[in-house]
Amino acid sequence: MKIKQVALFAGVALAALAAMPAQAQQATVLKFSSWLPPGHPIMQGMVIPWGKQIEDATKGRVKLEIMPSSLGPPQAQFDIAKDGLADVAVSVHGYTPGRFTLTDVVELPFLGDKAEPISVAYWRVHQAMLAKADEHKGVKMVAVFSHGPGHILNIKKPIRSLDDLNGMKFRVGGGMVNHIAKEIGVVPVLQPATKAYEILSTGVADGLLFPTESVAFFKLDKLIKFATVVPRGLYNTSFFIVMNQAKWDALSADDKKAIEPTMYEAWARMAGKAWDVADRAGHEAMKAAGIQSEPMSADFQKAVAAKLVGVEKEFVEKAKAKGVDGAAAIAMLKAEIVKETK
Repeated sequence: MKIKQVALFAGVALAALAAMPAQAQQATVLKFSSWLPPGHPIMQGMVIPWGKQIEDATKGRVKLEIMPSSLGPPQAQFDIAKDGLADVAVSVHGYTPGRFTLTDVVELPFLGDKAEPISVAYWRVHQAMLAKADEHKGVKMVAVFSHGPGHILNIKKPIRSLDDLNGMKFRVGGGMVNHIAKEIGVVPVLQPATKAYEILSTGVADGLLFPTESVAFFKLDKLIKFATVVPRGLYNTSFFIVMNQAKWDALSADDKKAIEPTMYEAWARMAGKAWDVADRAGHEAMKAAGIQSEPMSADFQKAVAAKLVGVEKEFVEKAKAKGVDGAAAIAMLKAEIVKETK
């Protein structure tokens, strides 16, 4: 009798399982590789919310799973996604110098005071003018985006002129900011953001070119003594989030249709909003720590702008080599930023 009951229960269970939709039995998992700490604004304000959006949009058929540890350093993340070691990855274009050229457009000086309009404008320019150069070949593009305006932070003295900067060593993340640093007379120290505390505390660098967000998150308020806040930013940093192309292609048409509204410009806008929230928190942390902060004077900014007068021209020349009208791309970016600035 007991054997018959067990067989009956097993039969009922199998029948119920067979009746369930295939998607409910086993969700498609997108494995996300990240070199960032779990509490970083990219994770908390972008990746984790996006994972929920994906799951909600597909009614649980597709889920984003954050891997417990990174499969490689920041500069390897693009290839980690491209080669299928993970399905999705995020990183900074400038961490692989020379590989991406057109992404410099959003890293030019004095573009704006908020990340949201800059990121949204950047995505639009990418789609309208930059994507045709295929610099992200081999992956499914989710979004490009930018952090907030970069400022001059240091541990030694107030910076009020180019003479004050001359010869100082500043951490930079690569890309356009590396060139900007050289032009204004500082020695660039190329390191990922995660190394910021280490290189400041050990004297490898005197300061950093960073958005205010990084002060709070990387606990730099314990080290930074002086900040020169640059109106409209000294630079920005270009980021990508990409998906393995084969993984995207394997999704059903319905799931692609459900997920796409969470990507592209929507992702860039979400990213920009998250950066702006983090920048405000960083500004408050700087005030609480007693960091001596002052805006860059008009004369100082004029002198910096004179030093950087050639950076747009250089971008235009590099873009031309890729078949892109760089001057038009810059003009569109600036116009879209103005349109999005509230």
